[in-house]
Amino acid sequence: MVEHQPLHIAVIDLGSNTARLVVMHAIPGYSYRLQDEIREVVRLRQGMTEAGLGEAAEARGYSTLRLFKRFCESNGVHLVLPTATSAVREAANGKAFVERVARELGIALRVLTGQEEAYYGVLGVLNEVPIREGYVLDIGGGSAQLSEVCDGEFVQGEALTLGALALTERFIRHDPIRPAEFDAVRAEIERQLDTLPWAKPGAGLTLVGIGGTIRNLAAMEAARQAYPLNTLHGFSLSKASVEKSIQIFRELPLEKRQKLSGLHKDRADIILPGAVVVLAVMERLAVEAVTISISGLREGVFLEKFWRHLPYPVIPDVRRFSVLNMARNYGYQKNHANHVRFLALRIFDQLAPLHGYGPRERELLDAAAMLHDLGSIIGYEDHDKHSQTLIEFNGLAGYSPREIAIIALLTRYHRKGFPSLEGYKAVLDKQDKPLLERLAAILRLSEFLERGRNATVDDVTVTWNKDRLRITLIADEYPAVELWQAQRHALDLMAEAFKREIVLDSLAPPGDWSA
Repeated sequence: MVEHQPLHIAVIDLGSNTARLVVMHAIPGYSYRLQDEIREVVRLRQGMTEAGLGEAAEARGYSTLRLFKRFCESNGVHLVLPTATSAVREAANGKAFVERVARELGIALRVLTGQEEAYYGVLGVLNEVPIREGYVLDIGGGSAQLSEVCDGEFVQGEALTLGALALTERFIRHDPIRPAEFDAVRAEIERQLDTLPWAKPGAGLTLVGIGGTIRNLAAMEAARQAYPLNTLHGFSLSKASVEKSIQIFRELPLEKRQKLSGLHKDRADIILPGAVVVLAVMERLAVEAVTISISGLREGVFLEKFWRHLPYPVIPDVRRFSVLNMARNYGYQKNHANHVRFLALRIFDQLAPLHGYGPRERELLDAAAMLHDLGSIIGYEDHDKHSQTLIEFNGLAGYSPREIAIIALLTRYHRKGFPSLEGYKAVLDKQDKPLLERLAAILRLSEFLERGRNATVDDVTVTWNKDRLRITLIADEYPAVELWQAQRHALDLMAEAFKREIVLDSLAPPGDWSA
């Protein structure tokens, strides 16, 4: 029983191009979820001179912060964590702007240094993508942060003036961009990357990307692929895709760029320089793909507070917590889910010599068993399909798109039907079909062996020969309901998946033996 009361924690990120407010529903150390979000294009850096922020840009930033304040007050936010980044940090009148906001709005903006901006971006990433060695690239409007991760922790990071808006305002005067302007952008990117001698290729390193530019590039590629998931978490953006997008941006005028699938209309005028930064970093690090993280600076600021009781504010097992977090957020039935999970893993382990799968596949079954009934929060009718939808929309931190798809499909087929890969060709192939069938068969059998939701079946033993697979239930009393339901709903898929006749029996006998 969790004794902590839920908190509503807001993070304000006043960036050079966009201001965002996120509100997190959190039970510290137990669960959290995004409750609300407001995004406003402020173009704070637009028109910035040596004198500082332009009058119009400052007015846009101020009015947006006033809106955020009112929103927090009307929605019962307990704690606000307000931050500002490169535009305010670099503006000559940035300090005066911060003082005005504090005096008139009561918002104490924390102006992050370049190192802090990099650090919080990495914190957000490490709580979503469990990388041990690699780099994190965050491209904003005014700056881009490149950070190094070693042994699962932030080592160093630098903020470079390579933001999409900053480069656009500095170098691009024509639409579409002219070759000389493109060359100037590329030369400036290379010049600034040369100041980071520690950014170099290495065996087995991972590059993770965050920020609006990278998410938009990924969304465009997802649209090209007819990507089946509704979240870009863990999406792999290839170097070839970035090169293709750059070529399109160079050829099309703004009016046509604004109509590209996956690209935000309000980002179409600045996306090209940001894409060039992505490509330059990939080439410098000799990587062929960048992994997308949905979490970044805002989540990092929040998670520092959420995990403040830990020595380092990163969850040790990202994959395990992401499953628990989703289960808790959707009010899972803990005892039932855990017993289905226990039975499923017992069957999986005993069948290991037959199916040949290992720890990775076992973990997928484990996750699906925990999450199989989540859809009941929407409605019992078709709750298997609702569970699939919730997983597809939310994603699971630490899991790849392929793994997320398999877990979602396992929950979809935990009650009925024969598994199909239809609609998932972008992330699955035909070799995944036998895996899906066997894991779904095990999960479905385990679900119906816990049909009474009272743990009547204590354990199972599984034996087989070339023709028959025998499953014996261990229980204190005859599990009549479980045998009846499993025989009606689960054995056909087990027989198909394992190519054997299925025999289901019980050590506890039926009937009255007193006569």
